[in-house]
Amino acid sequence: MDEGALQDRSVLGRIMRILDAFDVGDQAVGLSELTRRTGLAKATVHRIAQDLVAARLLAASPDGYRLGRGLFELGMRAAAERTVLEVAVPFLQDLFARTRETVHLGVLDGDEVVYISKIGGHRQARSPSRIGGRMPLYCTAIGKVLLANSDPADIARVLAGPLPRRTPRTIVGPGLLRAHLEQVAEQGVAYEYEESTLGIVCVAAPVLSADDQPLAAISVTGPATRFRPDAHAASVRAAASGVASILARRSSTPL
Repeated sequence: MDEGALQDRSVLGRIMRILDAFDVGDQAVGLSELTRRTGLAKATVHRIAQDLVAARLLAASPDGYRLGRGLFELGMRAAAERTVLEVAVPFLQDLFARTRETVHLGVLDGDEVVYISKIGGHRQARSPSRIGGRMPLYCTAIGKVLLANSDPADIARVLAGPLPRRTPRTIVGPGLLRAHLEQVAEQGVAYEYEESTLGIVCVAAPVLSADDQPLAAISVTGPATRFRPDAHAASVRAAASGVASILARRSSTPL
């Protein structure tokens, strides 16, 4: 039985199908549109949606449904990400004050980076990143630095998978990408020069655990017309190291 069939039969699978049907720009999604997006029976969508409203995971309005605040509250209880975020915020703020460019904090999730914080000013670069959003590992600075410090098996899996060319500068050759990741691991910093989005350049450094596993990564992003990533590599590396140091002290402190 394939995954789609399992989702149709599982209550949890149908709930996730409904929640996943919402896009970032949605203000409200009507019942008919939600039915179309999920492929579930209209009566099923209506019944589950009403239960999700009661649980505050969806909110209802005359225009339809939207994701509820209960989901945000649950997300903020995610212990690992919350701890990293709490420690990292002062460092992110310092980086923004120093660079006046967009600062990100991201964590590894499968073959993607998930952004858990983003600080940007009035002149921030137009990048596709958003809090809670995902981007590929292989073509973003923050993703590459997470991948370069991952287990060899994880690196091999990503290199063996599809590597779509997002811009003319995306590194899509597995051999070239492996050599690039080895250089990233050696330097302790990764750069992106318009590999994920044209007009965007970036520098990132990893937040490593005591056993050198990637807990998160910090990046600074700016427009290719004015931002020089290499000029800020030391500051980004220092911020990531500072976060790692505090997390290490917290984890070694007895309760």
